[in-house]
Amino acid sequence: MGEYQAATLDRVFGAISDPTRREILNRLAGGDERVTEVASNFTISLNSVSKHVRVLEQAGLVTRTVHGRNHVLSLNADPMAQAAEWIDHYRAFWTDRLAALDRFVTGAGAGVADAAPADSAPKDGDR
Repeated sequence: MGEYQAATLDRVFGAISDPTRREILNRLAGGDERVTEVASNFTISLNSVSKHVRVLEQAGLVTRTVHGRNHVLSLNADPMAQAAEWIDHYRAFWTDRLAALDRFVTGAGAGVADAAPADSAPKDGDR
């Protein structure tokens, strides 16, 4: 993985790790909104919402267009698509591991779990 992609993933995962920022993204998925409209849905200050928006902008998840005094925010899902591709790369690994665990728990490994360990068999001197 290149340094650029790693840095992008770090910013995206850092940005979406916060529930307030995820809610901002959720709202913007429904369409563009002014910063003040986004902020009106939170109990935190406009300044705090603006700080969250800056983190999302730095991650490339949100773009801001200024129309006079109105700052309009738009969702840019491309960086999330890159993160989803990265996760999908590892999906086969955990899917295979979970399938193996399921086989073990549901029966394919039951014979192994029920068998006594080799060193627990009675010895001549134990009888």
